[in-house]
Amino acid sequence: FDTTNYKDILDKGGVIIDVRSPEEFITGNIENSINIPLTQLSANILQLKDKNQPIITCCASGIRSAGAKRILISKGYKRVTNGGGWNNLKEKLK
Repeated sequence: FDTTNYKDILDKGGVIIDVRSPEEFITGNIENSINIPLTQLSANILQLKDKNQPIITCCASGIRSAGAKRILISKGYKRVTNGGGWNNLKEKLK
């Protein structure tokens, strides 16, 4: 059971990184989320300048976002949370 307070993470300066493809992202997304497809995350990692900024990853189901979390942590990002599927995460932010 997920007891993470995602709204609190955003209120404290966090960002949502949606790692789905641009085509998936266009069909629906969370307002103000940043679309960086998982396949392009390593190449675009410099968009995320502050390694202490809270980051929530999301995708369609939570599998790609788990991979994104692993990549970010391996690159030195300290506060990364897998938010799972974007639709479920959107509901948790209400």
